[in-house]
Amino acid sequence: MSEPIRVIDSHTGGEPTRIVLSGVPDLGGGSVLEQMQVFGERFDNFRSAIVNEPRGWDAMVGALLVPSDHPECEHGIIFFNNVGTLWMCGHGTIGLGVTLRYLGQADLGIQKVESPVGVIEFELLDDHTVQLINVPSYRYRKDVEIDVPGYGPATGDIAWGGNWFFLMKEHGQQLELENVRQLTAYCTSVSETLARHNLVGEDGKAIDHIELFAETDNPEADSKNFVLCPGLQYDRSPCGTGTSAKVACLLADGVIGPGEIWRQESIVGSIFEASAVWNDDKSRCIPTVRGTAFVTADAQLILQGEDDLRFGIGKSDS
Repeated sequence: MSEPIRVIDSHTGGEPTRIVLSGVPDLGGGSVLEQMQVFGERFDNFRSAIVNEPRGWDAMVGALLVPSDHPECEHGIIFFNNVGTLWMCGHGTIGLGVTLRYLGQADLGIQKVESPVGVIEFELLDDHTVQLINVPSYRYRKDVEIDVPGYGPATGDIAWGGNWFFLMKEHGQQLELENVRQLTAYCTSVSETLARHNLVGEDGKAIDHIELFAETDNPEADSKNFVLCPGLQYDRSPCGTGTSAKVACLLADGVIGPGEIWRQESIVGSIFEASAVWNDDKSRCIPTVRGTAFVTADAQLILQGEDDLRFGIGKSDS
């Protein structure tokens, strides 16, 4: 790891993405899901070195460009954050599209990439605008009642949009940027309550994203959200997988019709435009999420052997 590692940094609606282009460890090939499992089991120090302090920061989302053996995909993508790998990342896929465009490796139009949860598509509309066609999404359970210690009763939906979400409209919180600490504390308590009562996704996986919604006075948006991600960092963007889960619920409830646009505002004011259409048996929907991203750095990371903190604070060679 003494060789420079080239990365491209970008932000999508305020949420950072760091794409690793060189120095990626050999993950042995196979499906991207299999490569992600190897990465998580054998190269956690590399993950931490890329996104954690002192080289990164807790809100940074990283991504490895890896080989794909899928016949329709030129690349595979593995996303990760400050605590581990992610099944999928919507804002990161938008950042990936803009990064590939910046590198001259993607033309305008539709591209396909293999993720651990399946093939995803994105369409480059211009140098900064990407439309993600996400994995099939759906609501698993509606109006799940919980009692959040210190806060009281609350209700939410469990839904999949590439990650598992607990989506809450009635929560009693004020969704304002200056309330981030309080919102983080509340969502942390919700997450702990879900785990304590063994409330999980359909496949038994943890619900590791909490998403709050509220009305907005922004005429350009239909609602505002606050999303707490695994690792206890909030999403600065409206969250691509979370917005996918949201439109799946809206479509199921008849709030929006197939193809109707929903404009989701983030806690920092950035906006994604989203819609969804049913699959053939209406058990799943295919969400589309449009957002913008901008490259912020083209850099080389250096991991020096004498640096005791080269793998990130709290990590070591062992």
